[in-house]
Amino acid sequence: MKIPVGGAEERPKKHVDADTPDSRKGQVSADAHNASAQMEAEDTVRADEAVAAGAGEAQAHGQVDGASQALTEEEMVEAAIRAGEQAAEDDFKLELERTRADLLAVREELNAAIDARTEADVRAQDAEERCGRLQADWENYRRRTARERLQEQERATEKLIVALLPVVDDIERALDHARAQEMDESFSQFVDGVDAVRTKLLGVFEHEGVEPVDPVGEAFDPVIHQAVGRVEDYDQFDETVNDVYQKGYRMAGKVLRSAMVTVTHGGPARPAPEETDSDEKE
Repeated sequence: MKIPVGGAEERPKKHVDADTPDSRKGQVSADAHNASAQMEAEDTVRADEAVAAGAGEAQAHGQVDGASQALTEEEMVEAAIRAGEQAAEDDFKLELERTRADLLAVREELNAAIDARTEADVRAQDAEERCGRLQADWENYRRRTARERLQEQERATEKLIVALLPVVDDIERALDHARAQEMDESFSQFVDGVDAVRTKLLGVFEHEGVEPVDPVGEAFDPVIHQAVGRVEDYDQFDETVNDVYQKGYRMAGKVLRSAMVTVTHGGPARPAPEETDSDEKE
């Protein structure tokens, strides 16, 4: 609002004659009135200026308050953002701790499973090895028992045959003595019957793997021959079996009884045996 400088409307001035006392008095009053009016106008201007200054100051203060209020809202927003970030960070840390705990538990379970598997593998390997050893032991036991049973059978057969050998010797000596005598037909048939029994008995021996040892004319072998005498003979090779007083027997390569023989001496040395093809290959 525009305020007039004088503070009031100018009034029409009365014309007073300067030469009269009244005119001078009026002039003085007019000057005083003008001075007063001018002072009031100055006061009004100063008041208006003060009001305007106050209004400007108030306006400036209002702007400052608005800026302060705006700054506070930004701080509140930043504080809210910081609070949200802090809450999110706390949640993330909590979730991270839970995840680490779960991971640790899973690792422990995995390690326990690995240990259990390793232990199971060790037990399985040990069981497999024990099973293999048991299988080998069983095979060895089966073979050993089978061999022992066979050996027992052979020993039983061997004992029986060894016990029957003197019987066979007596039968053979009786047959040799009977054939050296004159026999009629009936006695000859009897001797032939006894000889048939001897043949059957020797057939049983052969079935059991027993073979006689009758080494007449063979080289003397102290392993299977028992020398009971020496005979001087220049026609035969030295160390040759000349007579057999008692036949020997062997079973499956084992000597049951050595043959009782006489051995020659004084003759030429026996030549070395010729090497066979099998010996050359070896």
